Amino acid sequence: MIEAELKAVVRDPDRVHRLLGERAEGARSTYSDRYFDLPDGRLTEQNRELRVRTVTDDTGGERVVLTYKEPPVDDTSGSKPEHETTAADAGVLVTVLTALDAVEVIAFRKHCVNHRFEAHGREMLATVVQVPELAGQTFIELETLAEADDVPAALDAVRTVLTELGIKPEDLTTDTYTDAVAAYRANEHGPPSAT
Repeated sequence: MIEAELKAVVRDPDRVHRLLGERAEGARSTYSDRYFDLPDGRLTEQNRELRVRTVTDDTGGERVVLTYKEPPVDDTSGSKPEHETTAADAGVLVTVLTALDAVEVIAFRKHCVNHRFEAHGREMLATVVQVPELAGQTFIELETLAEADDVPAALDAVRTVLTELGIKPEDLTTDTYTDAVAAYRANEHGPPSAT
């Protein structure tokens, strides 16, 4: 299955939270993400992702997920085939990956509110995201699962729901959190100026 997903900047978080809350109760959690690549950087170069995620809910419960994403099947949205499995211990996954010569390229946290609901005949997951290092910015990720030949129709349904939430086409973005956090850290902690 392919995760047909669109991501957008949220200009009015209170309104989006309210409208999503009318569809389904939100579940708050923190995602601790660690991204890995091979030493030659080929996964990043090929637009693949290898991630270990620890999801911590409001009660302190944890869930560990190993995710591998293939290159996008839709360049406009960046939608990718995704393969996930759960594990009992993130540390064990990291040990296995590093033993196989994978290297951690970036790690960061995301504060998320997830809303699961049905719309336009599809199961949808809307995630409202804030990344502490990207202070002041709020994003929404809206996704539904689709077969390869159904991705265009699935993305149309996702666009429709985003419009219903007040998200405009110009708010859509394919910028990644990994790139944004890396850029923030480079600017914040980069080498000192020569002047």
